[in-house]
Amino acid sequence: MRSTWNFYTAGQLTFGPGSVLQLGALATRRELSRVFVVTDRTLVQLGITKRVVEPLRAAGISVEIFDGGEAEPSIAVAVAAIDQARPFRPNAILGLGGGSNMDLSKITATVLSHGGGPSDYFGFDRVPGPVMPLICVPTTAGTGSEVSHAAVLTDSENQMKVSTLSNWLRPTLAIVDPELTYSCPKQVTADSGIDALTHAIEGYTATDYRELVTPPGEACAYEGSFLLGDVIAEKAIRMIGANLVQAVNEPDNRQARDNMALASTLAGIAFSNCGVALVHALEYPMGGALHCSHGAGNGLLLPFVMRFNLPERKVKFAKIAELLGASVCSDVDTMARRAVESVEQLKRDIGIPERIRDIGGNESHLPKFAEKAFAIKRLLWVNPRKASLEDLLGILEAAL
Repeated sequence: MRSTWNFYTAGQLTFGPGSVLQLGALATRRELSRVFVVTDRTLVQLGITKRVVEPLRAAGISVEIFDGGEAEPSIAVAVAAIDQARPFRPNAILGLGGGSNMDLSKITATVLSHGGGPSDYFGFDRVPGPVMPLICVPTTAGTGSEVSHAAVLTDSENQMKVSTLSNWLRPTLAIVDPELTYSCPKQVTADSGIDALTHAIEGYTATDYRELVTPPGEACAYEGSFLLGDVIAEKAIRMIGANLVQAVNEPDNRQARDNMALASTLAGIAFSNCGVALVHALEYPMGGALHCSHGAGNGLLLPFVMRFNLPERKVKFAKIAELLGASVCSDVDTMARRAVESVEQLKRDIGIPERIRDIGGNESHLPKFAEKAFAIKRLLWVNPRKASLEDLLGILEAAL
């Protein structure tokens, strides 16, 4: 039984509307002179990239822009970013966008710092040491990549999402400026928001750190749940429950968007310390094969995994129901069920697909999804209820 836990996040987190204007001064303080920006063409066209780059150039910092980012980026896109960055010889990498662009920036920094290629670092703790300074600036409220130790790419050949996890990938600087999310489209807002809720719930209900057991010689990417993580996750769940529907359905509601930006970052802090589990394990093969967004896939699966985990986490599920605004009663079993029902209602309110068949899946897909998910042991270790291959197939069949 473990008696200690560890806590990590970005080196500095700067939050607030207009905070991106501080970027030049913050980079100068760190003696950064050549910044390689990883973004995408949409953000360039919207003028958001210009808003982020201008403070850097005004501070006399040289900037090179890679605008080839894409949703659920492939290994090939990561290689393209690395190839463009290498002759520029940056001394910092800036990821601008949703989790996909920020994850690309982490992989770029890793390969430029340590050589090789993206696949050399897949898995946990395979980055051998510090990477060049990373700056992450999110434009969506969902992934929490600006504070996390994870970078996800899509292995197109194997139709599977693959992760690199290392605490060396925590950004040196995270700037969360909610104003950069104001133009985020409705569906992206919904997918990102339910992703943040998934992060907070999985982190909150993860295996207790004192009970987290890994095989001899194996290191775990997460700590399991602990009190500080619980406090942060609870705040994230409450804020998402109070603001996500408004952020999706009232796109000009800036207070709701500001609150979601903070809730997403809090959820990122919670999950990247405590853990994500079966929802993510099942989404990686499903999303890789059916090409849904990571957030939509997580949101689709979340209540089905919650229902599986409910017997092991009744008290925490009861608290989740309260945090999401469900009517409160004294019966724990009833409240725990209301947590699942509250998530299902939230999905309907923001338009998240409810079934695997809604995103193009069918019964023939499910055994392969279950097999691939069952192989991701680092996520199964953290799940509060131990799951067999048959259990995973059962969850997918319920979700079909």
